[in-house]
Amino acid sequence: MIDTTEAFDAAEREMWDGRAEAYAGSFARLCAYPVPALLDAAGVTAGSHVLDVGTGTGTVAVAALERGARVAAVDAEADMVAAARGRGVDARVAVLPELPYADGEFDAVVANFVVNHVGRPRAALELRRVLRPGGRLAVTLWSARRGAGQELLGRAVQAAQAVPPAELPRLDPAEDFPRTPEGVAGLLTEAGFTGVRAAETAWDHRATRDEWWSGAAGGVATIGRVVTAQTPETIARIRHAYDRLAGELTDADGLLRLPHVAVLASGTA
Repeated sequence: MIDTTEAFDAAEREMWDGRAEAYAGSFARLCAYPVPALLDAAGVTAGSHVLDVGTGTGTVAVAALERGARVAAVDAEADMVAAARGRGVDARVAVLPELPYADGEFDAVVANFVVNHVGRPRAALELRRVLRPGGRLAVTLWSARRGAGQELLGRAVQAAQAVPPAELPRLDPAEDFPRTPEGVAGLLTEAGFTGVRAAETAWDHRATRDEWWSGAAGGVATIGRVVTAQTPETIARIRHAYDRLAGELTDADGLLRLPHVAVLASGTA
């Protein structure tokens, strides 16, 4: 019998498989916002040897390369790795916590919105193994204090009375932790990192209605899995509710203003 953690990881793999193009055209710009602060927190400068874990389409890796760092990257999904390679990133397929690198190989490890996608978050923080003594880890994940932008698509699903599929990823409660600065800091401290710092970062993401909808319609992330599991009639109801609710977050220029809140945490190996 498959256990809760294995089921979570399997659902995550299925949910992201083949979604690189849909992600790049929708939610990737959102997730790029904290990248400069993430690299600063990890101490990434020219000459740093950096590992980008869960690179996705390579946004963090490319930003590190632009700083003059030497960068390796991994992702669990082959199409994400292909997308990152297409941007000049040395990327390969690997699944946390099994990383194909030697102990102490890197000066910095960064993981942008990755820890929330693994069934064993504490095991994932064995990223410490590949850091040299004194190396830095920096991670981001979505905060429990959700912004209105994070709620928009979910509100549309509820308004359309859509029923979420039963196979949505559900983390084992024994593996969970508070999605707050204190909770994430505790996770890093428990993993053996010192000098841990964690704080919220908030921003307003700007996007067109069609761009924001395209992520869900393309099956990206949990919301995408919920939307694409519905009948065409229900999807049409969700879109109608989305367009109505989006008016609350639309500026005079016609673009959505979508408040989001994340936690950025860092520590020293």
